[in-house]
Amino acid sequence: MTQARFVAAANLIDQWSDNVVHGEPPVRYPIGTGELGRIEIGPGLVTLLGGAPGAGKTAFSMQATIDALRLTPDLRALICNVEMPPDALLDRQLARLSGVSLTRIRHRQFDADHRQRLERGIATLRSVADRLCFLQPPFDLANVAAAADRFEAAMLVLDYIQRISPPGNETEARNTVNRTMDYLRQFADADVAVIVISAVGRTRDGKGRSSYSGEGLNLASFRESSELEFGADDAFILHPEQDDAEGSTVRLKHLKSRYAECRTLMLEFDRHQQHFSCIGTAGDAAATATSPSGNDHNAALAALWDRTAPASEESDEG
Repeated sequence: MTQARFVAAANLIDQWSDNVVHGEPPVRYPIGTGELGRIEIGPGLVTLLGGAPGAGKTAFSMQATIDALRLTPDLRALICNVEMPPDALLDRQLARLSGVSLTRIRHRQFDADHRQRLERGIATLRSVADRLCFLQPPFDLANVAAAADRFEAAMLVLDYIQRISPPGNETEARNTVNRTMDYLRQFADADVAVIVISAVGRTRDGKGRSSYSGEGLNLASFRESSELEFGADDAFILHPEQDDAEGSTVRLKHLKSRYAECRTLMLEFDRHQQHFSCIGTAGDAAATATSPSGNDHNAALAALWDRTAPASEESDEG
């Protein structure tokens, strides 16, 4: 006969109520200010971010990581990106933090008036450099675990999960992702914050066409989705508000929240500078407001820049 295993609420309620009234709030690593600061990233949580190719998943996760390091001075983070080398990732963040366009930075085409802005951005990145590391091949979980342990990383960013191998010789894609997610839950249970980037599959839009249209993207859109859905504490999909992939207004659709309410955000994505700014929550009048200018972009980050740089300057569009 199976042994019954349970705990009566009467045996829990005193400890639980004391924790509610007198306990410490959970540790969270804010990734920005305002509404962005309400996204829950922290020890014990697995946060899943999906999106179509070019939607800005990597740009968003990098912005979140750099700003989390700036806002939490003792945080240490490891980034596993299987598609882009560290220099390219840093180029993108330099564009965001300096206000100099990514095209200029990529091609190293600067004018004299870019110097101060570049110095400011580099100084900001330098201020977190000793608490940030990038995984080198092989891109598998054994290396992730060893590097995170050696670097004492409290935040892991895995970009993206379908390309990161778990231990063993499993080759079937769904089983591989399921096993990877099992290990990531163990990482989270060891008080690590885990951010998982995932590819999504095409769905049918309102006209029956196969596309990445935001109206059709949901939890089932994540590639090899079943274990991703179950294992994530929060799940988001990032997609342009319109079908135009180059559109600047994007929706960070909050599809699942294990512990709180879902809160979908409307963001402005400046592709020249690889910068996301929140313009409201879904349904807000602010979500249809005029796009922020470069000066507004810089002003929104002024409190962060004050730690390492002088006052902001006008942005550079090209």
